[in-house]
Amino acid sequence: MTIKQISVFVENKPGRLKEITKVLSDNNIDIRALSVADTTDFGIVRLIVNNPDLAEKVLKQADYTVSITKVIGIGIIDKPGGLYEALNLLDAAHISVEYMYAFICRQTDAAYVVLRVENNEKAADILKGNNIMLINEEDFYNL
Repeated sequence: MTIKQISVFVENKPGRLKEITKVLSDNNIDIRALSVADTTDFGIVRLIVNNPDLAEKVLKQADYTVSITKVIGIGIIDKPGGLYEALNLLDAAHISVEYMYAFICRQTDAAYVVLRVENNEKAADILKGNNIMLINEEDFYNL
C-alpha cells in the first residue's frame, strides 16, 4: 500500500514555490501534503497531490525536473510517543527511514506521517501487523 509522491527539483530562488503551486492550481491539482528541503542553491519540493500523474505531466511541461517516488502513509494516535511506537517497530526490523514529514487532522484526532523507507512492502507489513494504520492513496487524498 504505497502513495505516489511528487519530487520537484528547483533552484533556491524567490518565487519558485509560488510558480510550482500556480502550475498545480491552474490544473485543478490539490496539494494534500508538502515538504521543502533546501541547500544553498537548490531545493526539493515533495508533494502528495490528488492527481500525481497529471501533476508530473504538467510540471514537466513547465520545465521542472520531476520524479515520482513511492512512499507509505500511516495514521498514528496523536499523543506523546505515538510516532516513537511506529519508528521503534521499523528500527527493530532494521528498516531505515530516509525522510518523513507529518501533519495532524483534527477531524479524526490522528496524526498522519509520510515515510520514505528503504523497503515499503516490509515496512507496511510490520506496521500493519502491529496495528499501525496504513493510509492508501484514496484515503490520503480525502484527508
